[in-house]
Amino acid sequence: MSTLVALPEPIALTGREQLRGRTALLATRLLLARHRSHPDRLAAHLAVRARGFSRATAQQARHAQTVITTLSPRCGSGRGCLPRSIATALACRALYLTWPTWRVGMRYPPLMSHAWVQADGQPIGDDPEVIAAYTPTYTVGPEGAP
Repeated sequence: MSTLVALPEPIALTGREQLRGRTALLATRLLLARHRSHPDRLAAHLAVRARGFSRATAQQARHAQTVITTLSPRCGSGRGCLPRSIATALACRALYLTWPTWRVGMRYPPLMSHAWVQADGQPIGDDPEVIAAYTPTYTVGPEGAP
């Protein structure tokens, strides 16, 4: 079965946003190549990256996610939640020196996993009612706790 997914509307990016967004995407690819089959290691690595940064606001996280989805259609697709969430967190760090709450969760039935970022207590780029069905299994907040 195929599902139509509309990509998020791209925005015009400054040179600084392009550079930092592409750097976040490259770092995400490297992290996933190294840790994809080891979620504990991935969460621990992100926790190290999150330490010492203040909490991202919803506006900062939303803008960082828009930068990422503008630069990477894969991250904007319905199946790119893990790279999108990691790249969004890294872009917040690069653009604003802040960190959103990064989460991975599971739901059942049907058995599904999803990764997302939260700021100001709300999921960014995801429907809060859909996210409420997921039980978080990994959480990395700005304090760096995995």
